This record gives sequence, C-alpha cells and structure tokens, in this order.
Amino acid sequence: MKYKEWINIWLELYVKVAAKDRTYRKYRSHAQRYLVPALGDYDMNALTAVELQKFSASLSGKNLAANTVKGILSVLGASLKKAVALGVAEKQFSGAIVRPKARAGKVSCFCKEEQRKIEKYILESRSPYLFGILLCLYTGLRIGELLALTWEDVDLRKGTLAVTKSCHDGWENGHYCKIFDTTKTLSSERVIPLPKQVTVYLRELKRETRGQFVVTGRTEYGAQIRSYQRTFERVLRRIGVAHRGFHALRHTFATRALEVGMDVKTLAEILGHKNPVITLQRYTHSLFEHKTEMMNKVGKLLM
Repeated sequence: MKYKEWINIWLELYVKVAAKDRTYRKYRSHAQRYLVPALGDYDMNALTAVELQKFSASLSGKNLAANTVKGILSVLGASLKKAVALGVAEKQFSGAIVRPKARAGKVSCFCKEEQRKIEKYILESRSPYLFGILLCLYTGLRIGELLALTWEDVDLRKGTLAVTKSCHDGWENGHYCKIFDTTKTLSSERVIPLPKQVTVYLRELKRETRGQFVVTGRTEYGAQIRSYQRTFERVLRRIGVAHRGFHALRHTFATRALEVGMDVKTLAEILGHKNPVITLQRYTHSLFEHKTEMMNKVGKLLM
C-alpha cells in the first residue's frame, strides 16, 4: 500500500471519529499540503529513517513556523505508528527523526501606555461589539473562547465567567459557518473571577445587547473570528498603536497580572494552562518594563 492511500484511511477511520473536528481538519490540511506531495507515492515499507529525515530537512526550507513543522511531523508519526499497530507496515522510524531546531517565539504584548489608549478608545466608543477586546485584556481569553461566550456563561451576581467551549471559522459546501467545539484542552475549561470594574461594564452591556452571545455579530451565531481580528487591526490603526495580533491581548493580561503581583499558579489557572511551568516559561521574559522599575528602586539606595 502507498502512503497516500494509508493516510486517507487513517484520517477518515481513526482521526475523524476520535478527534475534535478542528484537529481532524488540521491533520487533513497537513496531509494534503505537505505529506502526500512529498511522501505519498512511497510504499509503506519504503519509508525508511533516511527518507523521513530527508522530508524533515526539506521542511526547514519552506519558511514554516516551528509549531507548523512540529504539527506536520506529529501527523506523520501518528499515522505511521497506527500503520505498524494494524500490520499495514512492518516498521516505522518517525522516532529517529532529528527535528529542525526551533526558537521559542517572543511574547508580544502592549505596554501600559498602549493599553490605556486601547481602553480609552473602546470605552469612549461605547460599542458593545468592541467590548470583547477590553474583556480579553482583563481575563486573558483566547479569541475562540471570547466569541463562543454566551450570557449563560456569565454570572453577574457572583462576578464570574465560565469558559466551557470555543469556536473557529469554517467552510461547509462553499459557505461560511461558525464551528463550536470544546476548549483547547481539558485544563482550558475554567471559571474566571471577574474584576469588579469589568462586571459593572458587563451589566451595562447585557442591557444594551440582544441575543445569546456576549459579542454580537451580523448573524445569530455572533461575531466571526477573522472579522473580529480585522476590527481589532482597524482599532489599532485609528489610535496609532503598532500592529500586534489579537493574541497579544492575552499576553498583555498575563504580563499585567504578574506585574501587580499575581502568583504564577493562580495566573496559570485563569489562563487555562495545564502546568504553571508553562506560564512561567512563557511570561517571565516579557516583564522588561517591570524589571526596569525594580532596578530603579534598587538604584535609589545609592547614596
């Protein structure tokens, strides 16, 4: 059997029935764009360690993000392991692949002055649609979690917000659809205590908006992810703040939380990280502004 035949069988019979829809789509995309063109015509037992290593090395020249390369090789490895388990192939050598070195991506967040500009613009606009941006700045929500948020998830009496689902943009039969799914990981399901100031604004927002979603859109299913990202980009241009992706709001929340003294374990739980070590590794190097303040305080001891 050729690899292109096997990977289609694996995707349809094993991945599609067990994984989240978004995971299946991602795996299928990696297979169609990278794995089948490069390895599809190989017989299963011809995928030697050397051939797999050649493929891995070829990915380095495609200017792909480190996470994308990791994802492609993970799909390759998982498909080959299942092939061996089912007797489709005699051996698999994905464990011998030497992966391209990847540097950790730099955490990008807004400085305090930029954050104030964003907040000022949103509050003065009094736009219910834009309030989601402010909510992310004070909860660290991912954009998929934000746009899946319904009023049933918000307890204004207790001042809490429950993250129980996420969403992403998709296409079915040539038409846009908003696909709802479980959260990124099991640890991503969480209850976030809201700052009292944010709860006040949420009460006003609920009185002004109709429908079940906290961030409304043109359809009954609320705002679309790509559309909301473009809106955020326009906001930054209007207020003269350098472009950063929407995820920078989450990084900004985490950075501000550490600056005001929030402990890492609490922050990890609010962000939905499985392990506080992940939080520590990701954000401790993003506190240069805070480090400068602390060093200046130390410098005041100089007589």
